[in-house]
Amino acid sequence: MKKVLFLLIALISVGTSTAFAQKQIKGNVKDEKAKPIPSVMVSLKDKEGNTMAFSRTNDKGDFMVNVDPAGTDLILEFNILGYAKKLVTVTDLSKPYQVVLAESEIALKTVEVKNRPKLSSNGDTLNYKTSDFSDKQDRSIGDVLKKMPGIEVAENGKISYNGKNISNLYIDGDNLLEDKYGIGTKSIPHGAVDKVQVIENDQPVKMLRKNNTSEDVALNLVIKDEAKLKVMGDIKAGLGTPERFDGNANAMMFNKKVKFLNNLKGNNIGIDPGIDLTSFNPQASDNSKPSNLLAAGAAGVPTLPQSRTLFNKAGQANLNNLFKLGNDLQLRANVSYLYDERKQVYNKSSETRLAGQTISYQENQDNFLNPQKLRGQFTLNGNTDGYFFNNTLAVEYNPTRTNSGVFINGVGAFQSLSQDMFNLSNDLSYRKKLKSGNMLHLSSNLSHTSQPETLNIKPGLNEDILNQGVPYNSLNQYLSLPTWYTNNAVSMAFPKGNFVQTYRAGFLLQHQNLETNLSKRQNDGSTELAMSGSLNDLNWLRSRVYLENNYEYKSDKITAVVRVPLSYNTISYDDANHAIDKQLERLFVNPSVYFKYQTSAENYISANYVYRNTLGTIDDVYYGAVLRNYRSLFANNAPVSESSAHTIGGTFNFRKAIHMIFGNIGIVYSTTSLNTISSFTLTNNTQQRIVLPLENQLKNLSLNSGLSKYLFALKSTVNAGFSYSHSSYEQLQNNELLPFESDTYTYKAGIEAKLAKFMNFNYNGTFSNNKNKTSSNGISTNYQQLRQQAGLTVTMLKSVFLNFSAEHIFTQQSTQPDLKYLFADFNVRYKLLKIKTDLEFGITNLANVKRFEAINVSANALTVGTYQIPGRVAMLKATFNY
Repeated sequence: MKKVLFLLIALISVGTSTAFAQKQIKGNVKDEKAKPIPSVMVSLKDKEGNTMAFSRTNDKGDFMVNVDPAGTDLILEFNILGYAKKLVTVTDLSKPYQVVLAESEIALKTVEVKNRPKLSSNGDTLNYKTSDFSDKQDRSIGDVLKKMPGIEVAENGKISYNGKNISNLYIDGDNLLEDKYGIGTKSIPHGAVDKVQVIENDQPVKMLRKNNTSEDVALNLVIKDEAKLKVMGDIKAGLGTPERFDGNANAMMFNKKVKFLNNLKGNNIGIDPGIDLTSFNPQASDNSKPSNLLAAGAAGVPTLPQSRTLFNKAGQANLNNLFKLGNDLQLRANVSYLYDERKQVYNKSSETRLAGQTISYQENQDNFLNPQKLRGQFTLNGNTDGYFFNNTLAVEYNPTRTNSGVFINGVGAFQSLSQDMFNLSNDLSYRKKLKSGNMLHLSSNLSHTSQPETLNIKPGLNEDILNQGVPYNSLNQYLSLPTWYTNNAVSMAFPKGNFVQTYRAGFLLQHQNLETNLSKRQNDGSTELAMSGSLNDLNWLRSRVYLENNYEYKSDKITAVVRVPLSYNTISYDDANHAIDKQLERLFVNPSVYFKYQTSAENYISANYVYRNTLGTIDDVYYGAVLRNYRSLFANNAPVSESSAHTIGGTFNFRKAIHMIFGNIGIVYSTTSLNTISSFTLTNNTQQRIVLPLENQLKNLSLNSGLSKYLFALKSTVNAGFSYSHSSYEQLQNNELLPFESDTYTYKAGIEAKLAKFMNFNYNGTFSNNKNKTSSNGISTNYQQLRQQAGLTVTMLKSVFLNFSAEHIFTQQSTQPDLKYLFADFNVRYKLLKIKTDLEFGITNLANVKRFEAINVSANALTVGTYQIPGRVAMLKATFNY
C-alpha cells in the first residue's frame, strides 16, 4: 500500500512540474470590423512546419495555446473557412496577440469527380490518377499523358498544359532530367506512376514560395511505393529488312536517396536518338553569339516526321543520376554521348520574282553527315527555407563532318565541311534569408566557347565572280570565333506582407575574335585570297552595367509585377584589315508590367507589356566577305544593329476540373523598329547579302486558343485549337525595297477515344492556310495544307495487340499541282506474361513511298524540294521488361 501511495505522489509531482514548465500564448482573433471570430483553428508550429499544439477560439474570439518555453522560431497559424489564412511569428511568450483576419471567398481545396476517371485539385496542384487513363496497350507514361484532358504532347515530345509549356518534369519532386525530359516520358513505364500532378505557379526555390509570383507550370510523376524498391527497365533488340537493326536498354530507379534513368540505344531505322537530348525550355542568355556560321547545304528538311525521312546509323548513351547527400542537398550528373551517320539526297528548284526578272536555281545534293555530341553537366543543389545554392558545371564538345556532292544549275562540285564546337561553362547561384527576413542573392556565370569551321569546295565555283572567268582548283573558307563571357550580379529582396521589392546590380563582359579567310587554289597549286577584302580579324568587346528594380505583389486574387531595368551598354570593335575602329554607348531603360487576376478558384486573366531595346552581335559588323554556303556570300556595311520593340499581350485561362474541361485564349501584338536591313543581291548562281543602314519596321499579331474536354459517356478526350498570325516587314532584294505581308490561319482537332474495352482510336487533324503578298507589285500567293493522323488499336486474347496507323497529307498552292501523300503502318505485339517479354512485328510505310515533294511559297518566291525517303521497312523485335 505504501508503494502505491508513493507512486501516486511521484506521478502527481511529475505532472505538476511539467505544468509549471509550460507557458501559455494568449490572444484574440477579430475580423476587419472588429467583431470576434469564434471557432478559429489556432495551430502552433515550429520552423519545419510541424504542429506542436493547437486550440480554438471561444465565442469572444479568445484563444490560449500551451507552449514549451525552450521552443524557438515558433509560428501561430490561424485557419477558418471564409477568411484568409494568417501566419504570426511568436516573438514574446508573455504578450497577448491581437489578430485580424481578412474575409476571403470560400474555395474548395479538394474537388473530386464521382464518375470515373477522377481528378482532384488541391490549391495549385491538379492530380490525374494514371490508372484512370491508361490501357493495356500503353507502355510508357508518355502514352498516357496524351489521353489526359488539358495536357498536350507534341510530336517532338514537348509537353504543354492548357496552352502553356511546362517548365520542368519532376520525378517524385526531384528534377532528375532538367528540361531534357523526353527520355523520361518515353522510358518510364506507366504502371510505375501512381499519379501525374500538374503544378501551377511552380516555384522550385523553397525560400521564395511564401511570396511566389511564378507563372511556370510543371509536371510531377508520383511513383508508386512498390516501384521505388527496385531497379526497373527493359532491353530491346530488333532486326529487319532491308538491313535494319534497332536496340535499346533502359535502367531506372527512383527511391528517396538515389534516382537514376540511364539509357543505351542504337538504330538505323530513321529514329534520331538525339531527340532525347532536346532542351525544351532553354534559358535565355545575354551571351548572344552566332551558332555555326557555315553550312554545306542551302535547302531545308522535308515537312514530314523525321522518322519517315531519316537515313541514319546512330548510337547514344544517356546517363542521368541524382544522389541525395542530405535532406536538402543533392548532386546530379547528366552525361550523354551521341554518334550519328546520316545521308540526305534531294533536289531543289526555286524561283524569285523581282521587277522585270526572275531568278532561278536548280540544285541537287547528295550529303553524308557525321555529327557527334558529348555533353556533361554536373549540378550541386542545396534548397531549404533559409538558403538556396545551385552550381552547374557544363562541358560540351560537338564535332561535325559533312561531305557533299552538289550540282547548281548543271555545274557540279564536291564540298567538305568541318565544324568543332567546344563549350565550357559554370553557373553559380546563392540565396540567403537574413534574420530580418530579407533575402540576399549572388549569381555568377562564366563561359568559354570555341567554334572553328572550315568549308572546302572543289573545283572552285563561280569563276566569273571569284577568278576572272578562269576555272580554278578549289575554294576554301576558314572561320574561327572564340568567345569569353561572364555575368555577375548581387541582389537584395525585401518582403513585407504581400509585397516584395528586389534591387539587383551587376555587370557582364563578352569578348570575341572573328577570324576568317576565304582563299582559292589555282590549278597550278598556288593559293591566294578569293577576292579583295575577304579577310576578317575582328575584335569585339561588349560590356553592360545594370541596375534592376523589381516590385511584386501577390494576394489570393491578384498578382502584379513591375520591372524597371536600367543598363549602360558599350560595344567596341576593330579590324585593321578594313580600317575599322568603332565604339558605341547606349543607356537603356526596358520596363515591363505583368498583371494577373484570379476571376475564380480555377479561372484567371492576365496581361503584360514589355519594352525592350537590343543591340546586334558580331555577325552584324564584319566587313570581309564570308562564304556561308556554296552559293551565299555574306558581308556588312552598316553600324551595329539596334532595335526597339513594344510587346503587349493578354490571356484568359479557364478550367472546370470537376467536368474535366480546360480552355485558353491569348493575343500578342508587337512592333519592332530597326536601324539596319539585309540587302540581298540575287543571280542565277549566287546570293550575296550585305547589311546596310536603313530604318525599317516589323509588326506581328498572333492569336492562339485551345480547348480540351473529357467526354465521360464516350470515355474520350477531345481537343480543338485555332491560331492566327499576321506579320508585315520589308526586304531589300536587288536594290528593290519590297513590303511583305503574311497571314496564317491554323485549325486543329483531335480525339483519344475508347470505342470498346478492347479497342482504342485516335485522330489528329491540322489545317493551315497561308496567304502572302507584296503590295509593291501586287504579287500574292496562297498555300493550304491538311494533315491527318489516325490510329486504331485492338486487343485480342488479352495478350495480343494490333495497331494500325495512317497519315495523310494534302497540299494545295497557287499555280501549282496538288500534292497528296498517304503513309500507313501496321504493328502486332504479343505479350509473354510469364517471362515478361513482348514479341513484336511491324511494317512501316506499307505503300513503299520513296520520294516526297514539299513546296514553300512566299509572296515573290517559290521553292520546290524533292527528297528521297526510306521506303517500306519490316522489323521483328523482342523486348524484355524487368
